[in-house]
Amino acid sequence: MTDIERLAAWLPSQGLALRPGSGLQALGGGLANRNERIELTTGPAVLRRPPPGVLAAGASDMAREWRVVSALAPHFPVVPPALAFCDDPAVLGTPFLILEYRPGIAIGGLLPPEGDGAALLDATLAQMIALHALSPEAVGLGDLGKPQGFYARQLRGWAGRAAAVWPEGLPGDAAALIAALEAMAPPDDPAPVLLHMDLKPDNLLVDPATMAPLAMIDWDMATRGLRGFDLAILLSYWIEPGDPAALHALAAVPSLAPGAATRAALLERYTALGGADPGPLGWPVALARLRLAVAWMQLYRKWQRGEMAGDRYAGFEALALAILSHARGPLAKGQI
Repeated sequence: MTDIERLAAWLPSQGLALRPGSGLQALGGGLANRNERIELTTGPAVLRRPPPGVLAAGASDMAREWRVVSALAPHFPVVPPALAFCDDPAVLGTPFLILEYRPGIAIGGLLPPEGDGAALLDATLAQMIALHALSPEAVGLGDLGKPQGFYARQLRGWAGRAAAVWPEGLPGDAAALIAALEAMAPPDDPAPVLLHMDLKPDNLLVDPATMAPLAMIDWDMATRGLRGFDLAILLSYWIEPGDPAALHALAAVPSLAPGAATRAALLERYTALGGADPGPLGWPVALARLRLAVAWMQLYRKWQRGEMAGDRYAGFEALALAILSHARGPLAKGQI
């Protein structure tokens, strides 16, 4: 049986059904998780599942995403409701979600023609601020994650993933960055907030004409923790023209577009839009850069094993090493 046939056989158990003739239409933009449009008898939906092959620790957690989306959607309109979840690998080989389909475009490194980069940044920051303003307890996520010792645990986790992705030994820049981070971990925040953990423009589907947000997607890493880390993660992707040329290949956000905000201007805009004080961000941004480098290496290793198709991942090792090399300088100076 094909995947679409297996899905068609399983959906009635959830009170859902495929429209006759529906197939799997790949939705672009993502680097890892697979998102495919399907047609239900009730309307379009999205089949979301992990990438093929071996998954890194904690990656592509569909059960976590199911829980978070189910809790958030009634309180946070930009979250598409979850329609069904399957954790039986006998159906499609991996756990998967069925989500409500939302229109809109995912903007990565290039703005569309006539795209307004300032409006896109405002939309992203405004939704981040709105997410952090939600009470985890009020939306039923008061026990999500373990916010105590948040930064120290994040560092341990990513250091462990770094060791796994470089089994022959950590590159010198990775070892030095981890040692520097270990020496100066910031304290906890007594009031943790809900974190998306990868909130950048391509995880916020927007109207291409107005940049109005239509959907916030990709919740498989969501947790509770310090609000500054969501901002730090966005900043880790935000490459400026004056950064080392090797970093320009990241192209995950449109920060190299003419007239794009600098990282400092991004922070100013966050404050102007009502964002609460995130605290000093030098350490969190350095941790976010470690996380980014390791994530890119995880994808590179999957590509090496033949689990990811195409040549887009061929340069990810060099990019990961460039991110690590760059991260040490700003951290030493307390900069972002």
